[in-house]
Amino acid sequence: MATADVISSEAFVIPSSNSFGQPFRLYDAESVRRLTVEDFYRNNHINQTYSFALDMRGKYLGLDRKEMSIWECCELLNEFVDESDPDLEEPQIEHLLQTAEAIRKDFPQEEWLHLTGLIHDLGKVLLHQDFGGLPQWAVVGDTFPLGCAFDDAIVHSEYFKDNLDGNNPRFNTKNGIYTEGCGLDNLTMSWGHDEYMYQVMKLNNSTLPPQAFFIIRYHSFYALHHGGAYTRFMNDFDREMMPWLHTFNKYDLYSKSNVIIDVEKVKPYYLSLIAKYFPKVLRW
Repeated sequence: MATADVISSEAFVIPSSNSFGQPFRLYDAESVRRLTVEDFYRNNHINQTYSFALDMRGKYLGLDRKEMSIWECCELLNEFVDESDPDLEEPQIEHLLQTAEAIRKDFPQEEWLHLTGLIHDLGKVLLHQDFGGLPQWAVVGDTFPLGCAFDDAIVHSEYFKDNLDGNNPRFNTKNGIYTEGCGLDNLTMSWGHDEYMYQVMKLNNSTLPPQAFFIIRYHSFYALHHGGAYTRFMNDFDREMMPWLHTFNKYDLYSKSNVIIDVEKVKPYYLSLIAKYFPKVLRW
């Protein structure tokens, strides 16, 4: 398996702007998406509490909502646009394929990473009515640990002032209920598509490597991999995995564009990868 810093001679070129002609992840920019995104984070930061996250785990991790294949899940996402994303206003399947194909261009031999690109946002299926139609604030957006103080590196952290956990002495200290070096696996993260898809993979016995599981679980944890916060909780395994997360983030973030992927052309390739690393039908 190649190391995460190896880039091919035909490397994916990072665009200078998003599909709206603005810098990526610029949350205060005057754009058609700004108010929608800001309102999303206000709701997210008020409602994502430690208790809520535990309740959602109990509600959804029995995986008793639906049985379907990975590709069927991709198709279910076609009707959703992520309200937390200032860079994209396309159906999710377009973003999944843009990410996967950009990775495939730079890492042609790392098929597991291509598939990780395709499936990384499949947890957003929680938005679908078959899964109870959770509000977007409970599914998408940047993730963060619960059970300890909220860090200013989190996007729109000003809205945490109305989160009940901020007034709970058990949760509002720097480390809260955790100890330094405990490992990211021991943190209770805000509930959303990352944690859900990680658990779907784990409980359906996916044979993807540990790097893929780590990427899926933490790719929205921007306060960590983009802002450098919460590193005090990392252990040796987390530090070993982080280069792959940083590499993946380049493609997750910067592959968002107006380039449309020919779904039917690339579908056979991704179906072959799905068959290699997943059962034909999964519990969701």
